[in-house]
Amino acid sequence: MYHPVMMQNAAANIYVIDDDEVVRDSLIALLEVRGYVARDFESGDRFLGENPDLAGCCIILDVHMPGMTGMEVLRRIRQRSPSVPAILITGRRDGQIQAQAEELGALALLDKPLSHSLLFGAIEQAFTAL
Repeated sequence: MYHPVMMQNAAANIYVIDDDEVVRDSLIALLEVRGYVARDFESGDRFLGENPDLAGCCIILDVHMPGMTGMEVLRRIRQRSPSVPAILITGRRDGQIQAQAEELGALALLDKPLSHSLLFGAIEQAFTAL
C-alpha cells in the first residue's frame, strides 16, 4: 500500500501546470488530501513568469496547452534546473510525445484520466530522487 511522503519543508512543493481548471482543482485537492503542498498555474507562461523556487519541487505539467506547450515549458525549466522532476500528463499520447518526454528527461508521461496509483508512484519516485 502506498504511504505518501508528508511535506514538512516549505520549499518542497508540487507545481501543477494545466490550462484545464477542473483538472488543476482536482489534482490540488487530491495532492493536499495526501499531505502534499501544492500550487497550481493555468499556463506555462504564468508559471515561468512567477519564477517559483524549483529547489526540492516536483512539477506536474500538461503537454497540450494553448500558447506555450508543456514541452516548451519543460525545455525552459531544464535551462534553469536540469534535474527537477517533471511528470507530464496528456489526453493525446503519440510516439512523438513519448520521444520528446524521454528527450527532456520527464520522470513519467501519464495519460488522462490519471491513474492515482501511477501518479503517486511517480511523485514518490520524484521526491526519493531529490
